[in-house]
Amino acid sequence: MEERLQKLLSAAGVCSRRQAEEYITQGRVCINGRAACLGERADPDRDTVTLDGRPLPRRTGAAALLMLYKPRGVVTTLSDEKGRRTVRDLLRDHPARVWPVGRLDMDSEGLLLLTDDGALTNALIHPRHGIEKEYLVWVTGYRAGAERRLAAPMTLDGQALQRAEVSLERAGEGEALLSVTIREGKNRQIRRMCAQCGLTVRRLKRVREGGLKLDPGLRPGQWRPLTQQERQRLYQTLSLQE
Repeated sequence: MEERLQKLLSAAGVCSRRQAEEYITQGRVCINGRAACLGERADPDRDTVTLDGRPLPRRTGAAALLMLYKPRGVVTTLSDEKGRRTVRDLLRDHPARVWPVGRLDMDSEGLLLLTDDGALTNALIHPRHGIEKEYLVWVTGYRAGAERRLAAPMTLDGQALQRAEVSLERAGEGEALLSVTIREGKNRQIRRMCAQCGLTVRRLKRVREGGLKLDPGLRPGQWRPLTQQERQRLYQTLSLQE
């Protein structure tokens, strides 16, 4: 059956669909020896699809799904032109090629999901699913009631945000620990939201994505495969077949 090339590449575990579009535009993807174009479809049982001259591998077995505790100072990419440490450097002992689902900025830490399942990647990052992402946020400049302002309607870049869920975990003299849950993923969203409320983020840690919680036994830089129960819950939440 014919499928869009982006779906075929992601299903083969070689890249995400977004990366596949870049590869097609760069002329790195061919169908039966001919350079492919964006929007084309192919039948993997009939056509030969190649990336950089190599036929697409056929996935065997279950997709790889990893939970990583991303430390601060690590870039959420597989390569970096500035030579900074990336999540790939933390996964050199993992046999499969996986990529990060979504992003955590370099100064943030916590739960990061990595996979070689393109359909799962797209489902998790697509706005229609509104997957909750919960963060612990250590701030300075705190004044009583700041958590209510943070949970009020806000805009970023001229666009209205979905209202965040915010709770005060503890407060001290001019500082506080907040729990912030959002359903979007705009660039440095929580830091910018806090800045609008006169708060400076000192530390930001993602502790939950959907029903998946960061394993408290993981230390920064460590990772583990998802358990079968975690995998099932994740696929069921997104109405996907594993």
